[in-house]
Amino acid sequence: MEAIGTLAGGIAHDFNNILAAIIGYTEMARDGIPEESLAARDLDKVLAAGDRAANLVKQILSFSRQDETEYVFLHPATIAEKVVEILRSTLPGTIEFNQDIDSTTGLIFADPTEIHQILMNLCTNAFHSMEETGGKLDILLKEVDLSREDLKNDSHIKTGAFIQLSVCDSGFGVASKIKDKIFDPYFTTKRIGNGMGMGLSVVHGIVKSYGGFITFSSEAGKGTAFHVFLPVAKSKKSLTE
Repeated sequence: MEAIGTLAGGIAHDFNNILAAIIGYTEMARDGIPEESLAARDLDKVLAAGDRAANLVKQILSFSRQDETEYVFLHPATIAEKVVEILRSTLPGTIEFNQDIDSTTGLIFADPTEIHQILMNLCTNAFHSMEETGGKLDILLKEVDLSREDLKNDSHIKTGAFIQLSVCDSGFGVASKIKDKIFDPYFTTKRIGNGMGMGLSVVHGIVKSYGGFITFSSEAGKGTAFHVFLPVAKSKKSLTE
């Protein structure tokens, strides 16, 4: 995964330079022609494709850990509540939305954009699994204490207080034969146009970089539950202990 990330990051930077020229010259060409012309509509499509490519590059750089990050002490509930606001205004009526967010948890030391990205990626996946049939989406945020027994399968993780962020859906679930692949970069079961297969790999990379971990449970036809655990940082000193 580290080797793939290094390779992907290098390619992404080179591609970004090429993309900047494509988008820049397209915008200048677009400004120089009449709004109602056929060429204007064609150039708009080029710009739309350029925006999608730029978003993909951003995800690749996040996966490879070569993008710029800004770490601060923050209350995760604040970000979760902002994401909830976005979801409530964008999810269709066929999705029943529920939240249980504890605003009194401890702080985490993280990049707010990355925490937002974790939650949005998980919720987007959940929505896609229920897009055609509708269903139920639950978001849970709370503080938990994990002992060595709780972490027996993750011996490299330190015990203590963690923020648990869970996203659960009632969608079509994950088939048993692909459960070992869902965190692989570029792996996706979505139809063309709904994703590039980077979402979960980016989430996995961010969570791991914070000294946390992610688990999931799923049954085909009965939904999926993702649980992200991020260590609580009580002080700057605790981050280096």
